[in-house]
Amino acid sequence: MEGNHFKETYEFLADDPDFSVKPVMFSLIIGAFFAILNETLLNIALTTLMGVFDINPSTVQWMVTGFMLIMGILIPVSAFMLQTFTTRQMFLGTMTVFTLGTIICALAPTFTVLLAGRLIQAVGTGLLIPIIFNTFLLIFPPARRGAVMGMIGLVIMFAPAIGPTLSGIIVEHLGWRYLFITVIPFALFSILFAYKYLRNVGEVTKPKADIFSIILSTAGFGGIVLGFSFAGEGEAGFLEPKVYSFILVGVAALIIFTRRQLKLEDPLLDLRVFKYPMYSIALVMFIIVMMSMFSSEIILPMFMQGPLALTAATAGLILLPGALLNGLMSPIMGKLFDKFGPRKLIIPAAAVLTATMFSLSQVSENTSIYVIIISYMLLMLSVSAIMMPAQTNGLNQLPKRLYPHGTAIMNTLQPVSGAIGVSVFISIMTARQEAELQQMGNPASEEALTQATVAGVELVYFVAFAVALAGLVLSLFIKRARPADVSEDSAS
Repeated sequence: MEGNHFKETYEFLADDPDFSVKPVMFSLIIGAFFAILNETLLNIALTTLMGVFDINPSTVQWMVTGFMLIMGILIPVSAFMLQTFTTRQMFLGTMTVFTLGTIICALAPTFTVLLAGRLIQAVGTGLLIPIIFNTFLLIFPPARRGAVMGMIGLVIMFAPAIGPTLSGIIVEHLGWRYLFITVIPFALFSILFAYKYLRNVGEVTKPKADIFSIILSTAGFGGIVLGFSFAGEGEAGFLEPKVYSFILVGVAALIIFTRRQLKLEDPLLDLRVFKYPMYSIALVMFIIVMMSMFSSEIILPMFMQGPLALTAATAGLILLPGALLNGLMSPIMGKLFDKFGPRKLIIPAAAVLTATMFSLSQVSENTSIYVIIISYMLLMLSVSAIMMPAQTNGLNQLPKRLYPHGTAIMNTLQPVSGAIGVSVFISIMTARQEAELQQMGNPASEEALTQATVAGVELVYFVAFAVALAGLVLSLFIKRARPADVSEDSAS
């Protein structure tokens, strides 16, 4: 049976004794886990794919860049789709698309077919996360959302954390195709389980599609993701014509897109969410946390495999405790958020994040691996205490009609922040390395390369420290959000 299952006597379905929450949560979470796991499952196999298909690094990189591009294009449209289709239609449709893409990848005879399957996977993954956020916002009242969002955080963080380790084992013992083959049965189970147990929540309003807004959104977010992704490929970085051309087109399209959304009666993305201060603060904190995470997930492995002369496997194991801690702490932080509110979590965590970034800006070739392990664990612990509590608090302030738009905007920023974070920090490190090497008498020597890399890493983390410090100042303005629906009802 399709349609809205809200009862008039219950504002949230979790309060309805006749509504079984667990099957719905299980349906959504198991699908999300394997879709998100898929994001990092392939990263460690890129070198293997280069050998199998006889392609170069810039070509194989499209397995990552293309994935982020599709997500950046599709997630903004998710708000419109969530109001056009029922929960069951959206979830079953996206998981079916994801499974189809996975099967194509498993059977791919050429790299072109493999890339096509990967992009189809991205369609399913990009739409799945907004579905989950929006559904849980509608099911659970604000007082219980912290713990629920913490469970989502466990999935979002734990799946990528074990991805590289799991990928290495599968590729070494079974072959790269099993990266996809092993996911297929779980994806099919998620579809069958959801078909039987998943119920519809929310209201299907079927807003009118504004084609021009969709075109502008695609050009805007797609152009920025492409531009920043290309920045790491050429020697000129951001001075490459195709880099700044895509970025300029993207920025221009987003400016026109923003002006149009403010005039439309039914906007593709309702930017009135920024009228709610806790949501706006949460969004900035989310970006800061994402930038801090990317500065470490990209730069630290380079530092460990360069100046510290560690193997890739060892570097991955050093980062694993922090990544696992982040995932395991997310549900706990969610429950603490429900009990104590956002300030007692976010402000101390922002201070720890700032101190950790400063500590990492003092690294050298003599830095102990234990310092790296502890620093990364502190970083990821602070991230778990900031990201989901800030997101939950920000979304709590929105009225129900803006839930799809609030979740769509937040989730759009994940691939966009990822592309920007990677290229900006790599560019900063590379520029500092080159400047240091030019001042050395023997720039080709191993000692010179080590010193230049250390200098580049130090500058990256000093910039990350400045960004984190801004986040600490911003966290002082956070307070527990009161649902706007309640405020509006009280005012009336």
